[in-house]
Amino acid sequence: MKYMKLGSKPDTFYTEEAVRSVVSDIPADLIIHVNNTKYQLHKFPLLLKCGLLQRLCSDTDDGDEEPVPVALHDIPGGEQAFELCAKFCYGISISISAGNLVPAMLAARFLRMTEAVAKGNLVAKLETFFDSCVLQGWKDSVAALQAAWRISGWNESRIVQPCIDSIVEKILLPPSKVTWSYTYTRPGYNSTRKPHQSVPKDWWTEDISDLDIEVFRSVISTVRASRLLPPPLIGEALHVYACKHLVDPLHVASDAGLTANGVLHQPPQSSDDGEEKLVAMQRRVLESIPGSVTGRFLLRLLRVANYVSASSSTRAQLIRQAGSQLDEARAADLLIPLPSDPHAYDVGTAEAVLEHFLAQFQRPAPTDERRRMSAAMEKVARIFDEYLRTIALDRSFPVGKFVDLVECLPDIARSDHDGLYYAIDIYLKEHPELSKADKKRLCRLIDCRKLSPDVRAQAIANDRMPLRTIVQLLFVEQERTIGAAAGSHAASGGAADRASVGVISQLAAGTKDEEPASSAGHKSDVHRPRRDHARVADGASAMARSLSASTKTPPAARKERTPEETGSRMRNKQ
Repeated sequence: MKYMKLGSKPDTFYTEEAVRSVVSDIPADLIIHVNNTKYQLHKFPLLLKCGLLQRLCSDTDDGDEEPVPVALHDIPGGEQAFELCAKFCYGISISISAGNLVPAMLAARFLRMTEAVAKGNLVAKLETFFDSCVLQGWKDSVAALQAAWRISGWNESRIVQPCIDSIVEKILLPPSKVTWSYTYTRPGYNSTRKPHQSVPKDWWTEDISDLDIEVFRSVISTVRASRLLPPPLIGEALHVYACKHLVDPLHVASDAGLTANGVLHQPPQSSDDGEEKLVAMQRRVLESIPGSVTGRFLLRLLRVANYVSASSSTRAQLIRQAGSQLDEARAADLLIPLPSDPHAYDVGTAEAVLEHFLAQFQRPAPTDERRRMSAAMEKVARIFDEYLRTIALDRSFPVGKFVDLVECLPDIARSDHDGLYYAIDIYLKEHPELSKADKKRLCRLIDCRKLSPDVRAQAIANDRMPLRTIVQLLFVEQERTIGAAAGSHAASGGAADRASVGVISQLAAGTKDEEPASSAGHKSDVHRPRRDHARVADGASAMARSLSASTKTPPAARKERTPEETGSRMRNKQ
C-alpha cells in the first residue's frame, strides 16, 4: 500500500491520568473532549488550521487564564482521527495510508481544515493523495472503500463512489494487464508468481469479499451490467463471498457430531444479541446474493436459508434454481437440516428441489437438449439413491415416508436399481422391527431385472430380503442363464440348468423364511430362522422341477413372460 508522510517534528503527545497532552513549556489553554478522552492542547497551532475551532472559540477572551473547554463527540473517526488532525496542526510527523485516510479526511472536513482557512491545509493534501495514489491502487481502493462505508455508508459518496468506480474499472481489465498485487489463496496457486505466470481470471474475488454486503452488491451489479465478464466468473465471486460470510449449518454442527443413527446434531441457537445480529447479517447476505452460481452452491445457500429463517420468496427462488441445476450437485448437498428440529433432515425441501428438476422434462426440447437432459437424469438418479442411503440411516424415519421418497423419482429415471437396492437394504438393517408387510412393500420397489449380476447375487444371499423377493431374483437369474445358454452347445446349456436347479435346492435347504402367520402375536425385532422347513423345501423343489422342465423346451417354443405374469406365477406358488 502507498503512504504519505506529513510533518517533520517528533511525536510529543503523551498520556497522564487518562489525559492526552503535548510536551510544551506553554501551559495548555484549550481542553477538547472527544468521547471518553480528554486533550489538553493549545489554541495557537489548532485555531490556525481548524475553522470549526475558530468559530467555537471566537467568543472567548484571550486574557482568560482558564483553558477553554470544547466538546467534539461527533467527530468522524473518533479519537484517533482527531489526534491525526491535531498532530498535523503541531507539525508532528504522521503517516497517511489507505487504512487511515478516510477517517482522517472525514475528521479534517469536520474541523474545516480547508484552503480557505490556511494554505496547504490537511483536507487538500488528503484529497490529492486520495486521487493520485489510493484510487490508482487495487488494495488501496478496496481498503478505502470499506473504511468509508463503515463510517458513513452512502452518505460519504465523495469517497465511496470514486472507490467503486476504480474497483470496477480494474475488475473489467483483461487479466494480462493486471500488474498490481492481489490476494489469491486457492490451493495449487503460487502467490509469489513469476512474471510469466498467468493471472487467474478470478484474481479479484477474494479482495472484494471483505466488503460489506451492500457495497459488494453494488460492485457486482455494476460489473454484471457491463456484460464484459461471463456469468460463471461473477458466480465465483458470489461463491467466495458467501463462503466467507455465511455459516453452513452442517459445519456448525460438526463439533457436536452425529447421533448413533447418523442424524445431524446442531447446538441450540443462543438468544444473545450478538448471535441474533450475526443471524440477521447472514440473512441479509443470503437475500442479497444474485444468481450465476453452481447447483452445489445453491443447495448450500438453501441450507443457510433454512438456518437463518430467510423469507419464503428467497427460499422458493433458491429451490427453483437449485432444481434446474441438480445434476451439478452431490448427495451430501441435499442434506438440509430442519430449522425446527436440528436432529432431522428437511426431506420436503429435497423433494421440492427434485420436483423442479423433473419439471424440465415436461417442456418440449430439441434432440440435442433431450440428450443432455437424459444424461442429467441419470446423474440425478445416482445422486438421489445415494441421498436415500443417508436418510435410511435415520432409525426414526417412517417406512411410509421412505417409500414416498423413493417414488419421487419415476421408474424411467433409474437405468439400474443397484443404488436403490443398497438404500433399501440399509433401511431394513437399521429397522429390524419392520413387519413382513412393510418389508414386502419396500422390496417391491426394486425391479429385479434392473439389478446387475453382482448385486443380484448379493440380494439372493441376503437374509434381510423377503422370500418372495429372493424367489423373484432366482427367476430372473434363471431367465438370464437360459438366454445366455440359448446360443451355446447343448451340453453347456445342461450344465447351466443344473447350476440353476442347484441354487434353488440350496435355497430350500438353507434360506431363512419369514415368520409364519400364526406367530403374529409373538413378534420379534429380528429375523428368526425358518420354522416350516418341509413346506419351504417342497415349494422350492416344485419350483426347481418347473424351472428344469422349462429349460428342456426349445427356445422358439417358449413364450417370454412379462414381469406381471412372472409375479403372478410367483404369488400362486407361495
